[in-house]
Amino acid sequence: MYLEYYGLEQAPFSITPDPHYVFLSEHHRDALAHLLYGIQQGGGGGFVQLTGEVGTGKTTLSRLLLNQLPENTHAALVLNPRLDPVELLQTICEELHLTAAAPSPVDAADEASTDAAATEPAAETPSDAESGTSPAPVDVVAAPPATHAGSGGGKVWFDRLSAYLLDAYARGDRVVLIIDEAQNLSADALEQVRLLTNLETETQKLLQIILIGQPELRDSLARPELRQLAQRITARYHLRPLDAHGTGAYLRHRLTTAGAKRFPFTADAVKRLHRHSGGVPRLINVIAERALLGGYAQDLLAIDAKTVDRAASEALAPAGAGPRDVRDRTPLMIGGGLVLATLVIAFLLSRRETPEAIAPATGTVAQASTTTPATQTVAAAQSAPAISSTTLDGEALLQRVQQATPDASREWQALNARWKSPATVRKVSADACPVQPAPGWRCLRSRATLDQLLRVDRPVLLRLRAEPKATWASLLGANPGANPGSVRLSIDGQAFDADRVALASLWNGEFLALWPVPDTVETRFNAGESRAIEWVRARLRDDGVDAADPVVGLRTFKLRHGLRSDVGLGADTLFVLASRGNGPSLSAAPATVASAGTGG
Repeated sequence: MYLEYYGLEQAPFSITPDPHYVFLSEHHRDALAHLLYGIQQGGGGGFVQLTGEVGTGKTTLSRLLLNQLPENTHAALVLNPRLDPVELLQTICEELHLTAAAPSPVDAADEASTDAAATEPAAETPSDAESGTSPAPVDVVAAPPATHAGSGGGKVWFDRLSAYLLDAYARGDRVVLIIDEAQNLSADALEQVRLLTNLETETQKLLQIILIGQPELRDSLARPELRQLAQRITARYHLRPLDAHGTGAYLRHRLTTAGAKRFPFTADAVKRLHRHSGGVPRLINVIAERALLGGYAQDLLAIDAKTVDRAASEALAPAGAGPRDVRDRTPLMIGGGLVLATLVIAFLLSRRETPEAIAPATGTVAQASTTTPATQTVAAAQSAPAISSTTLDGEALLQRVQQATPDASREWQALNARWKSPATVRKVSADACPVQPAPGWRCLRSRATLDQLLRVDRPVLLRLRAEPKATWASLLGANPGANPGSVRLSIDGQAFDADRVALASLWNGEFLALWPVPDTVETRFNAGESRAIEWVRARLRDDGVDAADPVVGLRTFKLRHGLRSDVGLGADTLFVLASRGNGPSLSAAPATVASAGTGG
């Protein structure tokens, strides 16, 4: 109806999922990176918690996460958490394609215990089931409850899952459990989730668990009876709604994707739209759709603030609700999830084919990568201005971070330029870099101390935070000059020296590394493949480690470099190990290498 009037090829604010319209704000990319980091640190055993208001994009992130998992990672996604502990166990096993064993020693034990219990008057559970009542929730580890129809009892499912996790661990695989809408988990189900983290070896946990839910999840986990679970949460991220700038970027992204040649909303209209929606993407869609219909009905080429006000009152506002009362409006939001699994698969395929489709969501990364070849980037680095001789203290570094551009595309492109990475890698953003951005290349988002990174001697990006801002800074090396207590960094292409104490106040150890490496070398080494073993041996010898027995040598290597002494070859170990070969180093970094980028 209004498409032709506004020069659109598609409805830009339809609630029907479409991969071309996926918009990742800075917060979304940061949240996704937290989730990926939590998985890459598999074995730590902690929970990862992601919360956010209704409609902010949590489900979208969970689907994106599923499609960026490392190839040796198996995931179970629970979408309906309104389950008792046994049903939850069964759902997890079904997601992992496990079935309860038919007649087995476990089943025989269950049957024997059931026969014994039948002698007690209180054990008449069959009549309870027939009458429609259900037994009280029980601890499935201590005492398996009654068998569900067509399935094994709780102990059967628990034992089956435990055997599967041990088998995956022996293969060097990771297993991740993702529970969406986790605020709906009962206290008994939450306790069952906690008990799953007791599945472990002597050195590491076997299951990484990610809880995704509304803010009520935080309230639930704050209850005293759940303190054991709350204490195991090692990473928390709250997904905030879009700010005013993000709302405008979101509108432009969707309209541009829909074929618009001009932006029909006035500046005041965008402000009002943000005010009415609270920055919640789902509400933005509802209001913007109604505003375009209203503008068409009134022959308005420019949607003004009054049109947005009318659209919001018609689409959202219940009686007595103020314009900022987003939580009270949520029952009136048009239903349905933001994304289905099929949407995400299509999105990732489309991103692979047309990376520029997400450029509005990730700043200028896609544009920079297509217009700045590696040779031009290196040339820009060589012509960059000199480093300031002043060492920044805590306040000066804080201001530098707060004034930084959010996408940090210059630093990411500079890192790519130093490695001479292919265009496929350069086209992704730092925040959304997958574990394997291209064949033969790796991205690692992890944590380390500054001294560890300096010893590794490879260029990396550091994640600096000055709430509510966060940005990537390039680590160029330690300052060999008059101030040994400083470190050389670059933000937005401007290199400088910063006091180490000042850096510690804004940096929690999080870094991003990029490097070339043989495909699936971790999996092949853990499986005993000869070429992968020889690759590891060569790097152990370069580090002065006896490589006659590569497993023993790798253990020595990990102790030497302060790495986790787990079994096999993990991502952090692989990064340090690969640094023993050829490649760019911090000590050889040009003083202003991080000035490389788009040149504008």
